[in-house]
Amino acid sequence: MADNVATKSAVVLLSGGLDSATCLAMAQSTGFTCHCLSVDYGQRHAAELTAAARVAAALGAREHRVVHLDIGQFGGSALTDPGIAVPISGLKPGIPVTYVPARNTIMLALALGWAEILGARDIFVGVNAVDYSGYPDCRPEFIRAFERLANLATKASDEGHLLTLHAPLIKLSKANIIHCGAALGIDYGLTVSCYQADAAGRACGLCDACRLRRDGFTTAGVPDPTRYTT
Repeated sequence: MADNVATKSAVVLLSGGLDSATCLAMAQSTGFTCHCLSVDYGQRHAAELTAAARVAAALGAREHRVVHLDIGQFGGSALTDPGIAVPISGLKPGIPVTYVPARNTIMLALALGWAEILGARDIFVGVNAVDYSGYPDCRPEFIRAFERLANLATKASDEGHLLTLHAPLIKLSKANIIHCGAALGIDYGLTVSCYQADAAGRACGLCDACRLRRDGFTTAGVPDPTRYTT
């Protein structure tokens, strides 16, 4: 790939949720050609992968790939272990049981590998440190640390082609994220955020992700297109 093209290519981690859809739209609005990467990691809310394909197509991504990597075989999270219930009683202090050990580290490593193959110098991820439910791998410190790692670990960086890890949502509230996405024309009805969405993509309305999403739309004053079962 020619360098002038490569410098405008980016890998975007796309879960199919509200945040990653907004991140993709923001990357495209700044002129990047976007290659979307989703990961089937054994999550119980697999409907988000179907949503990711919808979002990538609707927003005109250059391509969308799904990597199958069953980190759920280790268990340890309510999102991957059917023996651990998804909390539905509201947000609590501390790191919740929906935290998936090393998930963002693994996903970013996959994105880094693909970016190097594409000749892309940019990766976008939709992590958020305001409405982030206590996940340690959504903090600015983690993003900075992974970017430093990326620029030590690759042939591209050794040859002077440094990578930038973008987390444009990291300091935004959910309401602000929704405002940004609405301004970019995103149809949030295409997205799935629920931790236990059914096969049709309908949201439970009770898990932390649903509560944050619903409150975000209410605070933003934007109609919520989410299909809830409750």
